[in-house]
Amino acid sequence: MTEYLLIALALLGVLILGALGLVVPRLRRRPEPPLPETEVDTRAEEDLAGPPVEAPESDLSTGVLVEPPPVVEAPPLEVPEPTAGRLVRLRSRLSRSQNVFGKSLLGLLSRDQLDEDTWEEIEDSLITADVGIDATREIVDRLRERTRVLGTRSGSELRALLAAELVNALDPTLDRSLHTAPKDGVPAVLLVVGVNGAGKTTTCGKIARVLVADGRSVILGAADTFRAAAADQLETWAGRVGAETVRGPERADPASVAFDAVRRGIDTGVDTVLIDTAGRLQNKVGLMDELGKVKRVVEKHGPIDETILILDATTGQNGLEQARVFTEVVNVTGVVLTKLDGTAKGGIVIAVQRKLGIPVKLVGLGEGPDDLAPFDPAQFVDALLGTEAAGRDA
Repeated sequence: MTEYLLIALALLGVLILGALGLVVPRLRRRPEPPLPETEVDTRAEEDLAGPPVEAPESDLSTGVLVEPPPVVEAPPLEVPEPTAGRLVRLRSRLSRSQNVFGKSLLGLLSRDQLDEDTWEEIEDSLITADVGIDATREIVDRLRERTRVLGTRSGSELRALLAAELVNALDPTLDRSLHTAPKDGVPAVLLVVGVNGAGKTTTCGKIARVLVADGRSVILGAADTFRAAAADQLETWAGRVGAETVRGPERADPASVAFDAVRRGIDTGVDTVLIDTAGRLQNKVGLMDELGKVKRVVEKHGPIDETILILDATTGQNGLEQARVFTEVVNVTGVVLTKLDGTAKGGIVIAVQRKLGIPVKLVGLGEGPDDLAPFDPAQFVDALLGTEAAGRDA
């Protein structure tokens, strides 16, 4: 019995100790005093925050914030230089050809004794300048006869004789104007053809600037669908002067693009449609046949007013073969000679006209956008002979 009593007392002691452990901490806790209330000046916070910021407008249908689109200003349109007098302004670009004509030829003609050896040297100089053998012989024969009859010896007189013969060889009676006026509600159509590497697409863009400078409204047709870069390049040239470009997808039918360009020109009432075709090597018969197709399809709207052949003056006599093959496919009405500033063979102008009977209508004398000048035989010859030679007196 005594053992049971001891166990019961032990259990009672444990319970008493547990109860005291729970009660004592509660008695020790005291309530903390309340924090003092302070008045906050909210006006300072408002001043620091600044003016209220308006949130961007939201699309009520979706709740998505819509930012206003950025304002993109269109680039200002360029105003091409007037075409009148361009050749005179660019005469210094013919410096390499001036060495042949102005210095070499006039130097030979100014010798005290014009013997057979001297005349042979004169012939060699003209042939080297790509004047052509037949034209060279004709020029030299006439010079020999006139100097013999007139007994000319002064520098100014010899220059005048040489200038007259060169102008005569260029045939100043040929029509060098570009026919760009619309007829009966149909714009004039200019077809631009040429081989790769002659600067055809670039020259086509420069021709557009010539037309705009002369007061014509223009649409360009990017019928060179074999090179996407060609259409992009043409579009860039057109955009500078505010002209429209009609183009198709890459590898589209060139004849279809050319047809659409003329139709667009009719719908918008522009003066001139300028069509750039793919550069072609003259020995690829299939591509030349395609050029003939472009011509036939375009002529469903009406006749083509001008077919302009782009030739690289630095190719010399090879350019004549290119020109001859193109004339067999399309009726070439005029030639644009590019890169005349980079060659001493300015006589190629004479050779082209003598061989083909096709007038040179424009010449390229630099890489600037307005370095394409209407061709005038007298101004061209005057530039070839140079100002220094003009004032020299033997």
